[in-house]
Amino acid sequence: MNQIILITGASSGFGAMTARALSQAGHTVYAGMRATTARNAPQVQAANDYAAEHGVDLRAIEMDVQSQASVDAAVAQIIAAHGRLDVVVHNAGHMGYGPAEAFTPEQFAQLYDINVLGTQRVNRAALPQLRWQGKGLLVWVSSSSVRGGTPPYLSPYFAAKAAMDSLAVSYAGELARWGIETSIVVPGAFTQGTNHFAHAGQPEDDATAQVYAHGPTADIADIALRGLAALEPDDADPQSVATAIVDVVDATFGKRPFRVHIDPSSDGAEIVNGVADRVRAELLRRIGLDDLLKPRVVAASA
Repeated sequence: MNQIILITGASSGFGAMTARALSQAGHTVYAGMRATTARNAPQVQAANDYAAEHGVDLRAIEMDVQSQASVDAAVAQIIAAHGRLDVVVHNAGHMGYGPAEAFTPEQFAQLYDINVLGTQRVNRAALPQLRWQGKGLLVWVSSSSVRGGTPPYLSPYFAAKAAMDSLAVSYAGELARWGIETSIVVPGAFTQGTNHFAHAGQPEDDATAQVYAHGPTADIADIALRGLAALEPDDADPQSVATAIVDVVDATFGKRPFRVHIDPSSDGAEIVNGVADRVRAELLRRIGLDDLLKPRVVAASA
């Protein structure tokens, strides 16, 4: 069945791949991105060209997850056009690479704003419609770094992704009785095939960064990046993340997986998440709220 889908951060990387894959699966896909008439104008054209070439319904839409007004306008435009919104894919994110001490508090706050507060802005715009419908799906693109191995020099990103993952888990329980399902997709460290590392932000406190670059930690950055690349199999393909999201969206309502891992390097996140998710489920059972583990079928509001 055709579903109306909104993806955040869809100008490149996992977001762009997922937007194309979902449109190929027969859905109407809105690829959210900022600066559609400026910096991302080429990405808008690429999406339009893809839609025309493949005969799919893929539409770029202006949406800056750091602006509530921008998010509200995008969601309102989608609902006005279709009368519904079925799926929201929380994909927008940004990475910073460097020693933690060299990032300013303001840089930490900015990464948190994109990776965490951005999802809250989108939820506040989209959830009233999904609750009214009595049915919907939130897909959260998390990271294996939340509970897997954590190499150094990625602390702002790791901290933000951990917060986003925690928010997703909390929302899952609070939305289940409204008929809104949650799936958390957990990619590993794909070092090739996306611009995630290439576009990573750098610490603003260069003096402190240089201390780490020339002290006893001088070799850490190179070792970490080489090590991550070496762990990644030659056939690791970031498109597999997009494929996994399509599988989640196309799965039967109420039977979608709570968490899906796509981690070619096997950094341990699947093991730790498995324990954490079982602990969550057991606690909900113990306190009498085990019905929150699955979405309830709800009639649409009058």
